[in-house]
Amino acid sequence: MHDLHATRLALRAGRTDARAEIEHAIAAAGSPACAHVFTRPMFDQAREDAGRARPEQPLAGLAFSAKDLFDIEGQATPAGSKVLAHAPAAKADAPAVARLRAAGAALVGRTNMTEFAFSGVGVNPHHGTPANASDAATPRIPGGSSSGAAISVATGAAFIGLGSDTGGSIRIPAALNGIVGFKSTARLVPADGALPLSTTLDTVCAMTRSVRDAVIAHEVLAARGVTRGNAPLAAYRLAVPTNVFLDGLEPPVAAAFDGALVRLRTAGARVEEISLPPLADLPSINATGGFSAAEAYAWHRLLLERSAAGYDPRVARRIVNGAHMKAHEYIELVHARRAWIERMEGLLSPFDALLSPTLPITAPTIASVAPGAERDDEFFRINGLLLRNPSIINMLDGCAISIPCPVGGGLPVGLMIWHAALHDDAVLAIAAQAEQALQAA
Repeated sequence: MHDLHATRLALRAGRTDARAEIEHAIAAAGSPACAHVFTRPMFDQAREDAGRARPEQPLAGLAFSAKDLFDIEGQATPAGSKVLAHAPAAKADAPAVARLRAAGAALVGRTNMTEFAFSGVGVNPHHGTPANASDAATPRIPGGSSSGAAISVATGAAFIGLGSDTGGSIRIPAALNGIVGFKSTARLVPADGALPLSTTLDTVCAMTRSVRDAVIAHEVLAARGVTRGNAPLAAYRLAVPTNVFLDGLEPPVAAAFDGALVRLRTAGARVEEISLPPLADLPSINATGGFSAAEAYAWHRLLLERSAAGYDPRVARRIVNGAHMKAHEYIELVHARRAWIERMEGLLSPFDALLSPTLPITAPTIASVAPGAERDDEFFRINGLLLRNPSIINMLDGCAISIPCPVGGGLPVGLMIWHAALHDDAVLAIAAQAEQALQAA
């Protein structure tokens, strides 16, 4: 399956055209592999957009999908729920959607998601759960909350899956489906017109089929040029944190991560192991509930009073937990996070990037976490494991990318390359070199 970069070159050389490419995307979107992926297909509009696109545009009529929490002019923004299905229509596209369209991309539809983005699992009781693209025989979770966006990219229905990442909601489904997910520094892309989960932690970003596509998507979304780095891996100083990130890895994840490190070192990478003691402080910092529950409750409070019965019970349960945080606890949390970031940045500053497994597990089956009170304990256990590693980067206000590790036919495993805020260009440059080294091995 070609990536966006290669397809743009083919367009400019006249070897294909936008109309043909959008038909390929629509065919994929309508295939069984995309069952439950699109909450609102927009195929006719996508054809019109592709027909108007010009080859010299950055996205040249090629397909993108948008997570159901983004405003699209003339449509309600349900965010994977049924309680907002008949909300007033948006008066304008969200800036992220508008920027992709202005760059020539064709929107194939709104994609399914965890209701209100509040889970890393990707299960949705209202619209069904899209099955992971990596295992046709056994339905496995897609990861969330940007579940449909990931499947749209992995199946060929979109070159860019626009989503959001509050605790890993881009990187989790990217890792589980064997694609690329880049979480930029949050402030670089406007979050206006995206229904919020946590205004402190939310990041608008995207999934793609390659790192070079992640660069293209980020340049459009952030309206800025990325400084390309052509230095070899040996030019960078990299580190692997040994505490928290490596705890309790499933054997296939541990094997894939170790194998990736061997291949990177063989390609010249200088990688050392370090400890990050401030990671041990996160449970106490978040002991009163963290940002997501409190900020989500502030947004949902009145809606819950009117329509609680229409919520996914697992989502409502997490949101309602935010009602218990007191004002002084929230203010203390803000200050504690700021101090924690300063301590972390001091420890990270000698390094160009950090390397970790994106997730400690591979994709469980949908059946094991499907809606039902009898499976709630397993659902919340899996959700905690999926969020553990990537959510650290959100708390850091950092940037991170998940790229696939070679797995030799097993379920996908992600390698997360990350750093503190505004190290985006270095992370992308290192990821491009790492991707090449891992694919060449």
